[in-house]
Amino acid sequence: MPPEPPKDAGPGKAGTKAKPCPICGKPASEGSHPFCSERCRDVDLNRWLSNSYAIPAAKDDDEDAD
Repeated sequence: MPPEPPKDAGPGKAGTKAKPCPICGKPASEGSHPFCSERCRDVDLNRWLSNSYAIPAAKDDDEDAD
């Protein structure tokens, strides 16, 4: 039977290193996880709402066949 993680460890916290804030790189806080603050959370939300985040797509040859 595998050893149980400590009671205070949440999901994915047992023996893993916390990732830094994706916006500024500071350590993440509990209240704004995965961000360090509400400001960084709002910056990320603004980037999503203004379409700053995008997945690059390649044009298919089939689209030109018309």
